[in-house]
Amino acid sequence: MSPLRTPLTVAYEAAASVADDLGLSVADDYGDPAAEERAFTTGAALVDRCGRGAVLVDGPEAITFLNSLLSQDLAVLADGQGTHALLLQPQGKLDTDLRLLRVGDAAWLDCEVGRGNALAASLRRFKIRVKAEVEDRTGDWGSLTLRGPEVAVRVEAAGGPALPAEAHGHIPWGWGTGATRLVRADWPGGPPGADLVGPVGELSGVWTALVAAGFRPAGLSSFEAARVRAGVPRQGLDLDERTIPQEAFLELDAVSFTKGCFLGQELVCRIDSRGHVNRFLRVLQLGEMGIDTTPPAGAGIVVDDKEVGTLTTVARSESGVVALGYVRRAVEVPADVVVRWDGGEAPAVATALPEASGLPERA
Repeated sequence: MSPLRTPLTVAYEAAASVADDLGLSVADDYGDPAAEERAFTTGAALVDRCGRGAVLVDGPEAITFLNSLLSQDLAVLADGQGTHALLLQPQGKLDTDLRLLRVGDAAWLDCEVGRGNALAASLRRFKIRVKAEVEDRTGDWGSLTLRGPEVAVRVEAAGGPALPAEAHGHIPWGWGTGATRLVRADWPGGPPGADLVGPVGELSGVWTALVAAGFRPAGLSSFEAARVRAGVPRQGLDLDERTIPQEAFLELDAVSFTKGCFLGQELVCRIDSRGHVNRFLRVLQLGEMGIDTTPPAGAGIVVDDKEVGTLTTVARSESGVVALGYVRRAVEVPADVVVRWDGGEAPAVATALPEASGLPERA
């Protein structure tokens, strides 16, 4: 069966080639992958992310309902603020990695491709006598990712507002129906940037305006290379239902240890106070490799002929092959490792995620 297509037709029809992204057909490139990758570090890259899951929680008890479930303290959020948060399983492992934007008394949630329906279902399961409605609007609402040092100036050239200063802060885009929000969304280990979140029909016009203002459309291949270098994990690739937040350093900005109870709190707080996890997500640089010798996701990570981890994402970039993978806690980074798979092996260097660099790791 062919994968579903991104709902942002204007971006899809401009593609030079397409690729499958977690079951969704999206642009792989727009004709110049190298220039698209460079836009993340020297210009302004524009990525179609309208396939992401989108859930609206609205009603007088929407925020208090979500605050009882999610890992972040939502009670402190005002209209126009947002946060990175997690919905955990009762046992403390990941259900959904998400972003929450507070818009009045409503919460706009967006999550990874293919997760919208599951997130809405999980929330409804806990909604008992709560004055809030949960609506899955995946496909009708989406997002655009804007990354690079020229993002702010080119957003204003497209008729948009100045970027919010606060992480996850958001303001109306300012034209169309006014439903689209401009969200501050820097990558911790990468270029500054923003996301636009709103109705797909409105984002189509915004896409056209941004391209006219000098943004370079960037496909999946360059997006993956940029986000892997920045150490940003994706659910469905680097995160799954077995992931403990501390393994991927999600607790650094997605967990409040002072808010009180939330779903799955016991495991996460116990690890923070007196425990440890057995593996950490790492960035791996493999260098130049031919297409036919690039390791696949799932390849083993080896030290002293002993497998100590597994690759989760592999991306090709101008500087060579870069990857994310989990490595056992005992391996101190930076570390020289070997990546091994059926039919090949290659030397690599494993390093800490940029967001976690310099932080002490729990013994």
